[in-house]
Amino acid sequence: MLVLLHLPSACQETIKVIQPVVLGKMIQYFENYDPNNKAALYETLCYAAALSFCTIGLAMLHHLYFFHVQRAGMKIRVAMCHMIYKKALGLSSSAMGKTTTGQIVNLLSNDVNRFDDVTIFLHFLWVGPLQAAAVVGLLWVEIGPSCLAGMVVLMFLMPMQTLFGRLFSTYRSKTAVQTDSRIRTMNEFFTCALCRPRKEISKIMKSSYLRGLNMASFFCASKIILFITFTIYVLLGNTISASRVFVTVSLYTAVKLTVTLFFPSAIEKLFESRVSIRRIQEFLLLDEITKSSGARSQDQKDVAVEIQDLVCYWDKSLDAPSLQNVSLSLKSNQLLAVIGPVGAGKSSLLSSILGELPSEKGVLKVKGQLTYAAQQPWVFPGTIRSNILFGKELNAQKYERVIKACALKRLLPHGDQTLIGDRGATLSGGQKARVNLARAVYQDADIYLLDDPLSAVDAEVGRHLFEQCICGLLKNKSRILVTHQLQYLKTADQILVLKEVGACAQPDSTDIPYIPYPKLTLTTFLHLLTWLSLGNHLHKQICFEIACMSSRHSPVFCICSAEVCFVDPLWSLQAESAQVVAEESRAQGTIGPGLYVKYLRAGTNIVVLLLVMVVSLLRVTCMCNNLQLVFTGLTAVTIVLGFVRNLVLFNVLVRCAQSLHNRMFNAIIRTPVCFFDINPIGRVLNRFSKDIGQLDSNLPWTFVDFIQVFLQIVGVIAVAASVIPWILIPVLPLLLFFLYLRRYFLQTSRDIKRLESTTRSPVFSHLSSSLQGLWTIRAFGAENRFQKAFDAHQDLHSEAWFLFLTTSRWFALRLDGICSVFVTVTTFGCLLLRDQLDAGSVGLALTYSVTLIGMFQWGVRQSAEVENMMTSVERVVEYTELESEGPWETRQRPPPDWPSKGLVTFDQVDFSHTVDGPPVLRDVKVTFRPKEKVGIVGRTGAGKSSLIAALFRLAEPQGKIYIDSVLTSEIGLHDLRQKMSIIPQDPVLFTGSMRKNLDPFNQHTDEELWNSLQEVSETRPFWSSEIHAFIFCW
Repeated sequence: MLVLLHLPSACQETIKVIQPVVLGKMIQYFENYDPNNKAALYETLCYAAALSFCTIGLAMLHHLYFFHVQRAGMKIRVAMCHMIYKKALGLSSSAMGKTTTGQIVNLLSNDVNRFDDVTIFLHFLWVGPLQAAAVVGLLWVEIGPSCLAGMVVLMFLMPMQTLFGRLFSTYRSKTAVQTDSRIRTMNEFFTCALCRPRKEISKIMKSSYLRGLNMASFFCASKIILFITFTIYVLLGNTISASRVFVTVSLYTAVKLTVTLFFPSAIEKLFESRVSIRRIQEFLLLDEITKSSGARSQDQKDVAVEIQDLVCYWDKSLDAPSLQNVSLSLKSNQLLAVIGPVGAGKSSLLSSILGELPSEKGVLKVKGQLTYAAQQPWVFPGTIRSNILFGKELNAQKYERVIKACALKRLLPHGDQTLIGDRGATLSGGQKARVNLARAVYQDADIYLLDDPLSAVDAEVGRHLFEQCICGLLKNKSRILVTHQLQYLKTADQILVLKEVGACAQPDSTDIPYIPYPKLTLTTFLHLLTWLSLGNHLHKQICFEIACMSSRHSPVFCICSAEVCFVDPLWSLQAESAQVVAEESRAQGTIGPGLYVKYLRAGTNIVVLLLVMVVSLLRVTCMCNNLQLVFTGLTAVTIVLGFVRNLVLFNVLVRCAQSLHNRMFNAIIRTPVCFFDINPIGRVLNRFSKDIGQLDSNLPWTFVDFIQVFLQIVGVIAVAASVIPWILIPVLPLLLFFLYLRRYFLQTSRDIKRLESTTRSPVFSHLSSSLQGLWTIRAFGAENRFQKAFDAHQDLHSEAWFLFLTTSRWFALRLDGICSVFVTVTTFGCLLLRDQLDAGSVGLALTYSVTLIGMFQWGVRQSAEVENMMTSVERVVEYTELESEGPWETRQRPPPDWPSKGLVTFDQVDFSHTVDGPPVLRDVKVTFRPKEKVGIVGRTGAGKSSLIAALFRLAEPQGKIYIDSVLTSEIGLHDLRQKMSIIPQDPVLFTGSMRKNLDPFNQHTDEELWNSLQEVSETRPFWSSEIHAFIFCW
C-alpha cells in the first residue's frame, strides 16, 4: 500500500529533474535565435508545451501524493490510539505501577502524531540519493567536473543531517519523559504541581536550535553551492552562458529541495518516530490482567464463592502478603460481612475475587456473574440514568425499584437526566456512593461485591440502603459487604474478620473472627463485639438518631459541647442544586494582530524583535545584490545572517511557548474551584499536552519558514524587477488574487481547526475517566462498550481532522494550479516576444516565474498554516485570562502567631459554589470555641462540606467569618489557608515517595512524620520499613 502511495511522488521527483533540461533547451533556442528557422521554433514550442505540462503535472501529482499519505498517516495514528486505549483497559496491577495517566495522555497526544509526519517524508530517504545521482549526471553533461564541487557540499550536508537526526532522537526521548511527568502532575493536580520542568524546556530548546540550523542550511545551501561550482567552472577556463547558468541553477534548486530540506526532514521524523514507536511498544508490552475469576465449583452447586488458604501479594517485593491464609465459603442468598481495621485487606479480598489481585497460593472458586461497587465511588461523564444503567436496557419497573432502594428518588432538579461527572454537577460523596451502588444493583448479577458503600452516607440513609437494598432488593442474591458499621452485623449470615494486613484468624474457643451460617444470635454478636473491642482496641460507638421535622427546610442540629446551635442550610433531598456544563467554547472570527503581539511579547521584548527585523533586512539586502556582486563577501554575510536569524527566532518562539505555559498554569491554580466542577479534565489536559506541543515544535518551524519565504519573495521581486520591470505587471494582480483566496480559505479552515481542537478534548476526558474507574469497568465486563465509546470520540475528531486535511489540499491545489497557468502564459509569452528578448532575459523570466510563483503560493500557504496554528495560541491565551480567586496576600496581614486561640465565628453566612448558583448555606450563625472538638452532622448533601469550603474561601461566602477576631475575607488566601489543615472527603495522593506526600515542602523531620503516622494507625504501617517508599497514583 505504501509503495503504491509513493508512485506519484516518484513521478513528481522525476519531473523535477526533467524540467530544468527542458528549460535549458528553450534558452538555447534564444541563444541561437534565427527568425527563419521554423523547425527550431516548432521544436521550441514542443519544449514550451512540455515545460507547461511538467508544471501542471507537478501540481497534480504533488497534492495527490500528499493527500493519500496524510490520510494513511491519520489511519495509522487512529489505529495506534485504539491499541493504546485497549491496552490501558487491560493493564494488570503490576503494570499500573510502571506507567501513569500522564504517559498515556502524552502517547495519545504527541507520540502518535509522529505517524502523521513520517508518512509524508519517509520516501525521501530513497528518493533523495537517487535524485542526487541523476542530477550529478545531468550536471556533468552540462558543466563537466565542476559540478562535483557543488555536489560535495550536498554530500557533506547529508551525513550532517543524519547526525542531527540522531540528536533529535535523543532530545525527543528525553523530552517525552519530562512531558510524561508534567502531564501526570497536571492530571493529579486536577483530581500540586510545579511550573514547567527546566529539563523539558532545555531539551525542547536544543531541538529547536537543531531545526534552526537545518532550516538555515537549506536556505544557505544554494548560495554556497553556486559560489563553489561557478568559481571552479571559471577557474578551469570555461565560459559562462545563459543556458548553462539557468540549467545549473534549476537543477541545483530541484535537488536542493530534496537533499537539504526533505531528506533531513525524513531523517528527523524517522528518528523521532523511532522514539515514539519504542515508547508505544514498551507500553503495549506491559503485563495484562488475566481474567480468571477462580475455578468453577462443580461439587457444591449452591456455593457461590469458596476460598481456601488464599495468599495474595500486590507487590511481591514486600515481605508481608496482602492476604494471608484467608478461607470462606459463601452460599447462594447469603450475606457475608467483612470487617477489620484499616489496611487489613478487606478491599484486597474483593479484588482477588474480581481477578484484579492474582493469587499466589490457595484455592479460589467463583460461580456466577459478578458485580462490584467500589470503595471510591466512580461516576463517568453522562447522566445519572446512564451511570446507573451502564449499558443495560431500561426496564422501567426494575429501574424504579433500584433508585427507590438506593434512596435516589428526586435526587436533583433535573432528575436522573442531570449531567454528572466531568461534564456536569459535582455530587456529594454520599450521592456518588448511592449512584455507584445503584449501578451495581441494576446489573442483576449472581454475586454482589460491595466495598463499604455505607461509609459516605448518613445514618438514616445508611439504614435505608442496608434494609431496602442490601437486605431487601438483594435478599435472594449472594452478597459480600465490606463495612465498618458494626450495627448491621447482626443481620449478616456470616462474618469474616481480617486482622492487621490480610491475616484471617481461624475460629477456635477463644475468638470468633469467622462466623458461618446460620445467622448470628444476640449472644454471639455481643461476643464478637467484645472480641473486637479487646483485640483491636475499638472505641465505643454511640449512635444518636435525631428526628427531623417533615418540613422542606428541616434544621440540622450542630452539637458544640453543651451548646446546641441551629443551621438552616436550605438543603432538600427533593431539590438539590445541579450544574449543567455547556459545550467547550470556541473563538469566532479572524486571528487579530493583538494575538500575535501577545504571543511574541510573551517570550521576548521589543528590542529583540527589532534586532531580528534588522538582521532579516540586512540579509534581504545581501540577496538583492547577490547577482550583481557575484562571488563577493555578500554571500558569506548572507549565510552568517541566515544562521543567526534562525537561531534567535527559534529561541524567541520556544520562550514564548514556555512563558504561555507558565502563565496558563498560574491562571489555572488561581482560578476558583467551581471552574473544575464544570470543565472536564480533558479540556485542560488537551491544552497542556496537544496545544503546548504545537507551540513547542510545529508553530516555531512554520513561523520561521513563513518569515524566510516572505523575505525571499521580497528579494526575488527586487532582483527580477531590476532586470525585467514588466514582471511586476502580472505579479501584483496574482498577489492580490492569492490574498483573496487565502482569506476565503481561512474563513473555513480556521473554524475547522478550532473544531478539531475541541473535538480532541473528549478523547482525553474519556481516557482519564476510564482509568479512574478501571476496576469497575472490568468488573462489569464493559471494556468493549468503553472501547466503542473511545472509538466514537476518535471518529468525531478524525472527521474534523480529515476535513481540515481536505480543505488544506483544496487551497494548495488551487494555488499551484494558478501558478501553473502563470508559468504556461509566461513560457508562450516569451516565444511570442522572441524578437525583443535575449537569452538571458528569457532565462531569468522563466526561472523567476517558476521560483517567484512557487514562493508566492508556498508563502501564502505557510501564512495560512501559521494562522491555523495560532488557534492553539488562542486556546492557551484563553486559559491565561481565567477569572482569579482573591489575592494570595493583602496589605492587612494577620499577627505572626495567628490564630493563637482557635475561636471560629460564622455570622449570617450565605454560601454558593458558583456566583449564579443557588445558595447551599443560608444565614448560618454558629460559634466554635477554642479547643473544642465539634461534630457536624446532617443528611447527605446537607452542606457539611460546604461549611469547610466557606471557611477556606474556595468560593467567596456572603456574610462574615471570623477566626480569632480576624475577618477572613480581608486577609490573603495564603495567610488564611496555610494556617489551617484539612482532610478532604475524597482522599488524594500524588505519585512520589510517602515522605513527599506527607511533607511536600520538607518542613518536618522523619521522626515527626513517623509520630504522625503512628497517631493515625495503632499498628506500624505496611510501609514501616521505608518512609521513602514510592506511591503510584492513577
